[in-house]
Amino acid sequence: MRRGLFRAGVCGASSGMDDTQSAISRDWVGAREGIPAKRGCEKGFSHQPHMSVLTAIAESNTTPTCGSVGYEVFLRNMSALWRRDPRLAQRIDEVPEEEWPELIPTRSGASTSCPGGAWLHSRYDPRGEAERFVETIPVDDKYFFVLFGMGLGYHVEALLARMKGDSVLLAVEPSLATMATALACVDVSAGIQSGRLLLLDRLEKSDLHDKLQPYNTLMMIGTQFTAAPALVRGAEAFHDEARRVLTDYVAYSRMTLLTLVGNSQVTCRNIAHNLAHYAATPPVDALKDRFRGYPGIVISGGPSLRKNIELLAEAKGRAVLCSVQSLFKPLLARGMVPDFVTALDFHPMSRHFFDGAPSGHDVHLIAEPKVSWHVLDHYEGPVSLLHNSFVDQLIGGSLAARDGLKPGATVSHLAFYLAEYLGCDPIIFVGQDLAFTGHCFYIPGVDVHDTWRSEINRFNPMETREWERIARNRPILRKTKDVEGRPVYTDELLMTYLEQFERDFAVTRATIINATEGGAVLRGTTAMTLREAIDRYCTRPLPVDAFDYRKGRPWRDGSKLAATANEVRDRIAEIEKIDGICGEMLGLLEELETLTDDPPRFNQRLVRVDELRSIVTRSYRAFQIVNSATQMAELQRYAADRKIEAAGDDGVERAKRQLARDKGFVGGVRDGARGMLEILRQAVERLEP
Repeated sequence: MRRGLFRAGVCGASSGMDDTQSAISRDWVGAREGIPAKRGCEKGFSHQPHMSVLTAIAESNTTPTCGSVGYEVFLRNMSALWRRDPRLAQRIDEVPEEEWPELIPTRSGASTSCPGGAWLHSRYDPRGEAERFVETIPVDDKYFFVLFGMGLGYHVEALLARMKGDSVLLAVEPSLATMATALACVDVSAGIQSGRLLLLDRLEKSDLHDKLQPYNTLMMIGTQFTAAPALVRGAEAFHDEARRVLTDYVAYSRMTLLTLVGNSQVTCRNIAHNLAHYAATPPVDALKDRFRGYPGIVISGGPSLRKNIELLAEAKGRAVLCSVQSLFKPLLARGMVPDFVTALDFHPMSRHFFDGAPSGHDVHLIAEPKVSWHVLDHYEGPVSLLHNSFVDQLIGGSLAARDGLKPGATVSHLAFYLAEYLGCDPIIFVGQDLAFTGHCFYIPGVDVHDTWRSEINRFNPMETREWERIARNRPILRKTKDVEGRPVYTDELLMTYLEQFERDFAVTRATIINATEGGAVLRGTTAMTLREAIDRYCTRPLPVDAFDYRKGRPWRDGSKLAATANEVRDRIAEIEKIDGICGEMLGLLEELETLTDDPPRFNQRLVRVDELRSIVTRSYRAFQIVNSATQMAELQRYAADRKIEAAGDDGVERAKRQLARDKGFVGGVRDGARGMLEILRQAVERLEP
């Protein structure tokens, strides 16, 4: 857990806000909380380890680093695993005894093994061999390690000993029998219990994301892949796929966090400026399961949509049409009116997706509160905003009460979550290429094409502009296979979107149909043409009263605006106090830097640090609001914490590092407080008549 100025102070002062966690720190703390212990875990062990394993261990001269070896080591490791990953522990426990690899004693006393005639480790000194290999692995500025192949665990044991600070190791091993034998050979129970050692035996997306999500920040600031050739022999295809999947996940986590950090302040500004719409428009609650059992179509703007966009007219009235914002005007221009449109983009340019659209429609806009306020200011149809925790902090739970949906990385994700919320089944995707099909970025007719039109001529056709748009991402371009097995370009950003979709598909209860007819393969879906999907699933009209909720209700109700404005004014007063505390704290930190050689005086001044921390504790809500806009400061502090722990300094040098870290963080908080005050004062102006 991080030890910060407002959490544990400098030089080990007691914590005043240990539970203050940003979106970044919550991931890490969550990884340390573990899984409740399985009662009577020994009952889960249905067998004793293979006798040849126990015999080889018992006859060895190895001196274990922690207690006895063999069955007791296995029990300690498994007891820790039951608490951290009970599903994997159960799978290991079910491995038949006869499948365990036979252990062979060596001159050094440690055992080796030769399954299938291939030696896993040295026949003379397996542990020494592992230690020499691990010495070649760079560990400075690396905080998340992936080891492909587990063998008998010697490489895992050596790497855990060499890793610095609270770095984490993921050991990838497809053979549960090999993994079980390793857990009987080396005692890694402390690593498993603390969360510093993760074990992975299969590549299911939902399991992988659940296991790795708490460590996203560590992956972003420093990941190291490594493999000993002997440990992956015989399972090369699995480990190649594991490397690909994990590379994709690291890219996904990095992009997600960079987006969160980079957009934190503009996101807060948009949400605050949208408070007037949030307070005045009805929630989505009336839509829950309104179309249960009826098909829904998620309409995205990939280039393959040109193949089947005209068929959507046939599905109107027989399926719920959920469109992304970029297709709103192109669909209306074709006379196809979607039932819902989704919006979440923070950039003001997203208003152009709605400017100039035909009036008189009743398309229901479902938007996240972080959407650019320019969109909501100009949209003329029904609007509902989703629940948002930042709004809860600003105006309180009673004024902000409403249902929400899972946060989406894109408007397509949001449209999918909306279709789930509506109860649609199956959910049919069209235009969801997630690749540059035909070397195109967009479907013809989207708003950006109108922007380019003045530059188009016979020497610079639209196709050239499309390719230039793709080539702009050259550093992150990748090749993949499309739905027909042909090579197609995509990029790391699109692959992160695909990762999230595949994770969602793994847990949804709805049947997912990919009727895109192009683009990247979407695992967890059934591929068919849109013609086939319509003929098979869109066979009955939607209920005649399904859209009656849109009639006779006010879509703009200003009765809560005054109360909302008063709540925001209260937050402004609280944040002004935070700003003052940060100013005084920075002065104290600069003074403390001159006192590191004078411990009595240093500790005397820490008393005031504790007093200021207490004030922040009482202003927890305001601090969290400011924290929402200072994610970069949080990330920098998190990285600095990892480096301090890895450096292993004591005394004065450690104190100096902590002071430098805290000065940067408090400066970032002060800047965030001042920026938030500006944002909230503007929000009050928008709330006033």
